[in-house]
Amino acid sequence: MKKLVLSSLSLVLFGAAGVAHAQSSVTLYGLIDTGLSYTSNSSGSSNYQQASGLLNGDRFGLRGSEDLGGGLKAIFVLENGFNLSTGKLGQNGLEFGRQAFVGLSSDQYGALTLGRQYDSVVDYLGPLSLNGTQYGGTLAAHPFDNDNLNNSVRINNSVKFQSVDYAGLKFGALYGFSNAAGSFANSRAYSVGGSYEFGGLKVAAGYLQLNGTGSATNSGGAVPTGDSTFNAGSQRTYGAGVNYAFGAANVGLVVTQTQLSSATSISSGASGQTNGLVLTSGSARFTNYEVNARYALTPAWTLSGAYTYTDASLDGVSPKYQQITLQTDYALSKRTDVYFEAAFQHVGSTGSSGITADIVGVSASSTDSQVVGTVGIRHRF
Repeated sequence: MKKLVLSSLSLVLFGAAGVAHAQSSVTLYGLIDTGLSYTSNSSGSSNYQQASGLLNGDRFGLRGSEDLGGGLKAIFVLENGFNLSTGKLGQNGLEFGRQAFVGLSSDQYGALTLGRQYDSVVDYLGPLSLNGTQYGGTLAAHPFDNDNLNNSVRINNSVKFQSVDYAGLKFGALYGFSNAAGSFANSRAYSVGGSYEFGGLKVAAGYLQLNGTGSATNSGGAVPTGDSTFNAGSQRTYGAGVNYAFGAANVGLVVTQTQLSSATSISSGASGQTNGLVLTSGSARFTNYEVNARYALTPAWTLSGAYTYTDASLDGVSPKYQQITLQTDYALSKRTDVYFEAAFQHVGSTGSSGITADIVGVSASSTDSQVVGTVGIRHRF
């Protein structure tokens, strides 16, 4: 009888363990993007190089969930960025520099997470820009990635909410704490955004505010030195966009504006410059107008492109940036594709400021124009 009871108990425990295992999952995922690139003017000289992550940053991560019952799950993401060409860690050497968060997800309401995360402009408006998709990536970013659609800035110490899909409507908000006693606003961040999708139409909007970005006095803040695109007392970014898909085509319009106050420099990490651009006027503004389109010639072969006009005001001048980005991509499988992408940028009305063309992802030109071309392979796992 004792043997029978023990055997029965063992079966129950084994079954319970099996059920618990079935209700939890951990997934290893990643993306590897590499190729050969040409830059017409990189710090004064043409440059041929083997480039890693020039379109989409190389990464691998762990994504997991545990079913807690009643439509509630515990979720987490740990995502590392790296350089395939050298093996170095990305995001200034952080182990999980792209994302690192944990939280709860409800089938009825949405997800509440804490950690290092993307803001609402990236989450909702980014996918409507060519830059925020696989069809353009980093080379299609707006000058200096001034509106953060290229995810140059992640928010530390953040609490974030993202709703479920309510008949096409989704929304969210984020708050990044300064984590500094007595300096609540020194390197903090907050953001809100949302999107609505109906048939082939999708509209989105977002707002991001950063206070004390690049703060040398608060290395543990929401956006410390080394993580920021701008070193400024405040940064306000807002924008809206619309996409419409019909048949094999997709067209879109995105408008964003970034306003800086008490600004001292543009960090080198934002654009790949050897040296950051010093700002002496204290204030700056970037207004970006982007039109984009893509067309699927076949289920495997796509063409895409974007034109961006950026009206800026900084250091007493009003530079006008114009950029054209074109890409053709062919999918060898669901996970592997090959591509060719080219970008041309010209900047005018710079006066004697020394401002030059500067396509995101490569070093700045020494002149008012720059061309980048790259052919590569991208694999997801």
